[in-house]
Amino acid sequence: MTKALALYILVIVTNKSSRCFKYLGSLLTDDGRCTSKIKSRIAMAKAAFSKKKNLFTSKLDLNLRKKLVKCYIWSIALYGAETWALMAVDQKHLESFEMWCWRRMEKISWTDYVRNEEVLIRVSEQRNILHEIRKRKANWIDHVLRRNCLLKEVIEGKIDGRKEVTRRRGRRHKKMLGDFGDRRGYCHLKEKALDRIKWRNCFGRDCGLVVLTDY
Repeated sequence: MTKALALYILVIVTNKSSRCFKYLGSLLTDDGRCTSKIKSRIAMAKAAFSKKKNLFTSKLDLNLRKKLVKCYIWSIALYGAETWALMAVDQKHLESFEMWCWRRMEKISWTDYVRNEEVLIRVSEQRNILHEIRKRKANWIDHVLRRNCLLKEVIEGKIDGRKEVTRRRGRRHKKMLGDFGDRRGYCHLKEKALDRIKWRNCFGRDCGLVVLTDY
């Protein structure tokens, strides 16, 4: 992550017209948002699904095919998801992608006019992709908050930047508080992270629902 940040700064300095930089499959943009990155990951995951379409739509056991989709397709779409600060529009994109997977797996066309609730019943699933992202965030942020590192300073908004960027300083950790439902403040979240047992009891098994918020 530090190398990616350094390379991105180098590109910005040498080429001021550059607004987007790709590093190790992740898109870094000058506004710090994840929308472009999420769309890119979803596109790659859909392409991978199309390559193995015969496998995912075969007559294999339903549970086996669901596991294959989550292992092979979702792992592509959710690469680096633990670092995403999701806006409401991003969460809608991800939920749409989740339903796209189940519809394609069951060969349900949009012209069949089948509601999402009916699709979920057919595959014996619930909306789960945002919950999976939240679990990954909990595991990742636990390690970050217990260390003194550059990444922690970036999350807390302590890195100096251009005027239009610094106006949003601090929103990264405010959004993180919204994701974990901790309204007692960022300092309380850091204190909780110092106790691994308490953290795992709070976020390890059940991370609850993801609140749709925007900033």
